[in-house]
Amino acid sequence: MKLGKDEIQKIALGVLLLFGVIYSYLDLLLGPLNKRQAATRQSIAALGPEITSAKAQIEKTRKLEENADASVLISKQVEAMIPEGSPVAWFPTRMGDFFKKQGIEKVQTRMNGEVPEKDLVGFRRLIWGVDLPRVEFVSFAQAIAALENEEPLLEVSALQIDASREDVEAQRALITVTNLVKQ
Repeated sequence: MKLGKDEIQKIALGVLLLFGVIYSYLDLLLGPLNKRQAATRQSIAALGPEITSAKAQIEKTRKLEENADASVLISKQVEAMIPEGSPVAWFPTRMGDFFKKQGIEKVQTRMNGEVPEKDLVGFRRLIWGVDLPRVEFVSFAQAIAALENEEPLLEVSALQIDASREDVEAQRALITVTNLVKQ
């Protein structure tokens, strides 16, 4: 079977048309689909760290919700231990009464500053200087131990004891304490 010139042209045109259809299919239809698929994979890969951080935040939130009742209870207990009114009014008299109970008569208390409490929202720490001009060392040491045991919201942060040569039995003590109060 011999093909004529017309038939060869038709076959060549059909082959060219077939190549054109294949090229158009690959370039115009599959090309954008492949680009979109690659972009989608990149955006999915970029979401991986965000998903991990979101899961960590969900876990943190879950732990906070579990501990919320205990935190509220602790906050209410702390509030119940703090007397009503301004700390400037009740703290110096409280220190004076405490040290008188311990046998130390002369006590001077003054506020030195304040800092916000980081762990408890709505509370702050007041810094007080307590001056005991004449105290015996043993009774003073017992008083300091009793002070921290009886006052759970009070913390002794610094202590300075000065002894004089004239009266070796009595020392001067300066205590720096911090006390937790409401804001």
